[in-house]
This record gives sequence, structure tokens and C-alpha cells, in this order.
Amino acid sequence: MSKKAGGKSKQIIGMIRLMIPAGKAAPAPPLGPALGQKGLNMMEFCKEFNAKTANHAPDLPIPTMVTAYSDRSYSFEMKTPPTSYYLKKAAGLEQGSTAPGSIWAGSVSVKHVYEIAKLKHKDQPHVPLESVAKQVVASARSAGIKVVTEL
Repeated sequence: MSKKAGGKSKQIIGMIRLMIPAGKAAPAPPLGPALGQKGLNMMEFCKEFNAKTANHAPDLPIPTMVTAYSDRSYSFEMKTPPTSYYLKKAAGLEQGSTAPGSIWAGSVSVKHVYEIAKLKHKDQPHVPLESVAKQVVASARSAGIKVVTEL
């Protein structure tokens, strides 16, 4: 895998998966060591990430995939927040159930599931919306959140 840029090829030397709160990227751990191992400019990444996430809600967890190249350059792709974040927010919870399946921590309606599925569908445009909704229901069940027809 190489990319042509002005006649030179850039070899991918690594991919880094990170979960960074919106607008809170800083060269401190865990972000700093992860980028530093690949020789990337941490401050440049932090400024660029914080600028791109300035319009997001504060502390919104953003899954980010950073691709490091051999010339010490990088590119990054931001995904939508985790399904569990949206489910806990919709149910009004701080955390899920301690014993999912036997103890329900809260509940969400089918309408909430559909809205979350529409948001998550942006990450998986090739997957039918119905399948994404089923994944959301499965995530809810794993977190101990009951899906009901109406609240």
C-alpha cells in the first residue's frame, strides 16, 4: 500500500486507533505516546483534531483512525461516537447494567434505536439501515438497556 504524491511514494508504517474526546486532544498520555512511537508531530495533530471537532459537543468520544506514513506525515479519519454512548445518553444513564440480561439499567424506545441507527449508518453506508438497527438493539442488550415499543 503506497500513495503517490508528487512522484514520491509514501509507505504506510502504521495505523493507530484512538478514542479522543472532542476538542480535548493533548500530547499527554494516551495520545502522546501512541503518536510519538510513529514519529508524528503531536502538537500539529492536536491542533488539527481540536479544530475539526470544535463544533461537536464537549467530551463527545470520537473514534479516530490515524494512518502514519514513512515521511512522518499522517492522515486521520474520524468516525461517529460509539453506540453505547448514544444508548446511555438516550436512556439517561451514566453506565450500563452490572449484570446485563438479568438486571435492566434503563430502557430506550424503538424510535431512539432508529435515530441512533441513522447516525451510525454514516460509518457503514454499504450496510442496510435495518441491519444497523439490529446492531444497535444488540448493543443495548449487552449494556443492560431494554428496548421497548414506547416509553
